[in-house]
Amino acid sequence: MYGESNLKTLLVGSTKEADRAKRPDRILWTLLLLLAVLSGCATAPSTAERRGFDFNSDTFAYPNELIWVYEYDANGNWTTRQREPKPTYAQHCFVVARSALQFLNNARFAPELPIADEKTYRRLIRNVVATNLRRTLPEEDKIVIPGYANLRQFSEVQETLLKEEAGGAWQSYFQRGHWRMIFPFSRRHQQAAAEELLQKIAQGSPAVLHVVRFPDLTINHAVLLYGAEESENVIIFSIYDPNHPSDPAFLNYDKVKRTFYLPANLYFRGGEVDVYEIYRGLCY
Repeated sequence: MYGESNLKTLLVGSTKEADRAKRPDRILWTLLLLLAVLSGCATAPSTAERRGFDFNSDTFAYPNELIWVYEYDANGNWTTRQREPKPTYAQHCFVVARSALQFLNNARFAPELPIADEKTYRRLIRNVVATNLRRTLPEEDKIVIPGYANLRQFSEVQETLLKEEAGGAWQSYFQRGHWRMIFPFSRRHQQAAAEELLQKIAQGSPAVLHVVRFPDLTINHAVLLYGAEESENVIIFSIYDPNHPSDPAFLNYDKVKRTFYLPANLYFRGGEVDVYEIYRGLCY
């Protein structure tokens, strides 16, 4: 604190004109400080808070089951028939992809701790799937899952609890970003999406994608994108497909045509698709 004599000394020679001359500098410094604060608030969580996605440990052991059997008939036509027996865990692809990312970002497995009881695991699963994917929890705040080394092991043993608590099929139907698929996807939009996804992967940030063909809806699916390899004309994205948890799958992007392609699999005969990231903001 300044004494009275020092304060008078500081005020000697100051004038209203001098104060006015200083105002622009004060305003400038205030604006720069405000910009710095806002930039800090807008910064994404650092990659130090994230760990790399490992397909063999960060995926669920069980699949999102298919309602239909997809196959080519004797004439080479792509056909479907109802699966028998009927699946008990179908149309949960959005739930499975989202939950896998929530466990990756906001849970920590602790195999050194004793296995807990059913009530505890139900509560922990609910806590994980209630986390916000727009914010990665710091290490000290992550939800601790005792008794298991990773999600794959946890889901092998606690499959029933996870299926019951991670979310119902209705969450796949009413995902907030579904409105976007009814509007056309321009090649410029898909190019921007590919470039943004490539950047996210470089930063160590997996993303949940809605993969769709509209209006025919020959595919309307969610996957978790976690890796990428880029060449001159193609980007090959590595994805976790909830329908096929045993092996990684791939989503290709043609830079020349600015188009995504999903290879043929058990439920899609292969071809062009449109993609956009979901669980990323208020609209998606």
